[in-house]
Formats: sequence, structure tokens, C-alpha cells
Amino acid sequence: MKPQTPPSELALAFEPLKPVILKAIGFSTLISLLALAPTVYMLEVYERVVNSRSGMTLAMLTVMIVLAYAIMELLEKVRGSLMRAAGVQVDQTLSKRVYDAMFQGFLKRQVGGSMQVLNDLKVVREFLANPALMAILEAPVALVALALIFAISPVLGWSAVLGALAQLGVAWMNERASRKPLNEANRAAAGAQQFAEASLRNAHVMESMGMLDAVHGRWQKRQREFLAYQAVASEGAGLWTAMSKAVQQIMASLLLGLGAWLLLNNMLNGGESMMIIGSVLGGRVLAPLSQLVAQWNSVVNVRGAWSRLESLLAQVPAKPDAMSLPAPKGVLTVESLVAGAPGQQVPIVRGVQFGLNPGEVLAVVGPSASGKTTLARLLVGLWPAMSGKVRLDGADVHTWEKSELGPYVGYLPQGVELLEGSVAENISRFGDLDMLQVEAAAKLVGLHELILALPEGYNTSIGRDGAVLSGGQRQRVGLARALYGKPVFVVLDEPNSSLDEAGDAALAAAIASLKQLGTTFVVMTHRTSILGVADKMLLMRDGAQQMFGPRDEVLKALQPQQPAQVQQVAAAA
Repeated sequence: MKPQTPPSELALAFEPLKPVILKAIGFSTLISLLALAPTVYMLEVYERVVNSRSGMTLAMLTVMIVLAYAIMELLEKVRGSLMRAAGVQVDQTLSKRVYDAMFQGFLKRQVGGSMQVLNDLKVVREFLANPALMAILEAPVALVALALIFAISPVLGWSAVLGALAQLGVAWMNERASRKPLNEANRAAAGAQQFAEASLRNAHVMESMGMLDAVHGRWQKRQREFLAYQAVASEGAGLWTAMSKAVQQIMASLLLGLGAWLLLNNMLNGGESMMIIGSVLGGRVLAPLSQLVAQWNSVVNVRGAWSRLESLLAQVPAKPDAMSLPAPKGVLTVESLVAGAPGQQVPIVRGVQFGLNPGEVLAVVGPSASGKTTLARLLVGLWPAMSGKVRLDGADVHTWEKSELGPYVGYLPQGVELLEGSVAENISRFGDLDMLQVEAAAKLVGLHELILALPEGYNTSIGRDGAVLSGGQRQRVGLARALYGKPVFVVLDEPNSSLDEAGDAALAAAIASLKQLGTTFVVMTHRTSILGVADKMLLMRDGAQQMFGPRDEVLKALQPQQPAQVQQVAAAA
């Protein structure tokens, strides 16, 4: 016997919604039954009012039909509120998990690690209130209506079944015709959106070098591709929707005519009124299928969104609750490290190993493309190692829960990215705002006076991507963020690349100050000014460790190789 596949994480998140779905089915059943009220009203007016000439009967029937309409609208509102609440519950259950998976997927360069998955979650959530789902919920009523038609006449019943099969055939053809163009349209739309987002991130470069027209042309090509696929899908969907409506209308008329024929031949149970009721019930049988065909684009979209979400959650499983570890003291151990970019098999860093004690400063030097940035990402646990370990106080930094480890670690990447918010919020890492620590970090890097000169001081909004600040100021804010809370382990990747002489001096002073408090530093640098506060040096070339040891010993070993550079370094030291 084939083993049963366990439900996906996404499916399990919807399990608590079963009671809500059952309630919605109940409301849908009542709504569908009340939708028959106009037909009943018409028949009663014809049979009772017209024959009896009773105004009181007409008034009572009118009050009852108005009440039925009011109840139906109330049930529609309650059902809508119920499904919207279900959507909110889904969002509360999945939003953090999906966001975390997207974030981790982006770090690991996995498919799905993009903003698209947030839109996918929105599509899945909003489908709970989509007319297509309402049509599916009304399916039990359609079965009841079919059973009633069979009670009136088996001939009418089998005719309604044939009409339902014809509708299912239209739905199947719609599925076959629209699947590929809709999938391609969604793929092209996502590609165009990602290209546009990348363009905006590089707006300054594009404007300065007159790239806008060329980039716009490239985006427009992607957009035209999306529109072409969308047009094909829309035209196909429009054709099959029209055919579905035609089937529904034709079957309603045919059932009425067939009912009349059965009545003439004394083959209809219940008399003349059953002829009309049979036709109306036939419409109720076909209505959900017709609605489903009309909303098929929504069904395809939610199916694609569901598939992408399932894939991402499967690729990036939720982290198990890790055992809490004691606060680190800053003992760094790198063990025979071999690593590359996530998802790639070619190593960028090979055979790196060294150790640092609390309060030691390591300067990592080497030419461009020597693996310094990759090493920095490995040291703070962003990328996994192919082999070897990076340990902080004996614990693997990659598997250490980042929310627990983060307050003890500072990291300044090569390209500083700030988030929209105030200067103080960015320095405090958007956690609990401790202004004393914020100001202390700012003073460490010589930023305090500059911040006070801003329009609202520490409360000044830096704007999107830190647009209010200069490149050097963004660098300093990023540096202050890395040093906030006086972490025990700090990794700085080219921290002085955008700093002026004053900023360079402030950086060296900040490192020296925290060094006295026992903070361990690893600094990737091309510039020699930072070497004055370094205790040890690591020379890298082509991803491999060339030299490691006390700063003066490494400098002495380098002297015969690069006299000019070493003289400059020695002077800085």
C-alpha cells in the first residue's frame, strides 16, 4: 500500500478553519434556498392571488418575499464577514512564517526568496472571500436541487445531469486553454516587477549615466510579454465564460420545454407548477459551475500562489526551538573553513583557520576577490560552510538562534543599507529604544554632533534608503548600529570605505575603546589606517589563507614582498 503523504505545512495552517468553512457552507445553503423565493412568490401570486382576487393574500406574500430578501442579504453579509475573519486568521497564522521563510530563502539564494511570496499569501488570503470559493460552497445545494428534480421527473433529472456534465466539460476546456498563458503571464509579471524594483534601487546610477531609456525599453519588453500572455488568457477565459453562460441559459429553456412536454404526456409529478420549478432548480444545479468557470482566472492564480508558498515552506522549514545558550564572551574559533555562496558548489573560501581571544582585533587584508566579504558573512552566520565551523564561545554561529545571538554581535556589511525610520531607530536596530545607548554608539563613531545638527536630531527620518544622509553619514550610522549595545563580537567589512579622515580616526578610536572592554573585532580592509589598532593580521589571496599571526610578524614577513606598501602600513601602525 502506498504510504499516505502527510499534509503540507500550508495545509495544516488551514486546518483550524474547518469549523468556519462548515458555517459558511451552512450559510451558503440557506442563501441558495432563499434564492428560490422569487420563483415561489411568482407561483403563489399566480395560483392564489390571481384566482382568489385577494389583496390580503398578495400583501402577506409580498411581506414574506421582502423578509426573505432581507434575511438573504443579512446571511450574505454574515458569510462575507466570516470569510474575511478567516482570511485575517490565516494571515496571523502564516504571515510571520512566510516572511521568515522569504527572508531565509533570500539569504540562501533559494527560489521563492523574493517579495513575490508576500503577494502569494495575499492571493491565498483574499481567495477566502472570492466568488469562486462561494460557488464551491454552494455545491451541496446544487446536489439537493438535483435530487428534487429527480423527484419531479427522472427525465428532467438526467437532463440536468447532462447539463452539469456539459458545464464540467466547459470548465475542463477552460482549464486546458488558460493554464499555460496564465502561468506565463504570472511569471512575466513577476519578472517585470523584480526588474522594476532593481531599477529603482539603482536610480542614481541610471540617471547619472543616461541609462533610463535603455532600462525602460528592457522593462517595457518584459511588460509587453506579460500583457501578451494576459491577453491570450483573458480572450480564452472570455470565450469559455460565454459558452458556460450559454449552456446555463439553454439548459434552463430546454428544461422548461421538456417539462411542458412531460406535462402534456402526463409524465410530470406535481402538476403545472412543477414545470417551472424544475426549470428553476435546473438553473440552481448549473449556477455554481457557471460561476466557477467565470472566476477560473482566480482559481488558477490561487493554485499557483498556493504551489509557490508550499514549495518555499518546504525548502525553508521552520527552525526548531533551540536550546538557550549562555551569553558569549567573544572567543572566536574558525576551524578549517571551506565555503561558497549558498546553492553553489564552487568554494570561495578554502582552508581558513584561526582563533581570537576576547579583546583582540584581527585585520583581514588582501586584494579584491580574495574572499574577505565571504569570510565576513560566514563569521556572523549568514552563510553556511561546506565544511569546517565558525564557533563563538564553542557554539556554531550559523545554527545559533539569531534573535538570541544578535544583541551580542555587530556587523557592518560592505554596502550599508538603512531602513526607513528615524536615525535613532536605525542605530538601535529597531528594537527597544534606549537613547543612552543610542547616543553612546553615535559618540563612539563621532556622529553625535552631526546628528544633533539634523532638523529633528535623533528623531530625524532618514527617508527611503537613507536618502537624507550622505554616503559617509550612512556609513557612520551603519557603524553605530554595529556597535550599539557594546557587542562582544564585531565584524566590519570595509568600514572606512566611505569615511573621511575624521571618520577614519573616529573608527580607530571606537575600536580601541571597545577593545578595552573585551570586544573581539574582525575588520576586512584595503586601507592601512585601521592596522594601528590591530593585534593580529590575516592575509588572504584567491580565497585561501596565506598568512596569519601577530600584526608585526605578518608585516615583517610581507616586507620583502611589498616594501612600499609595508612602509605605508608600518607608518600607520
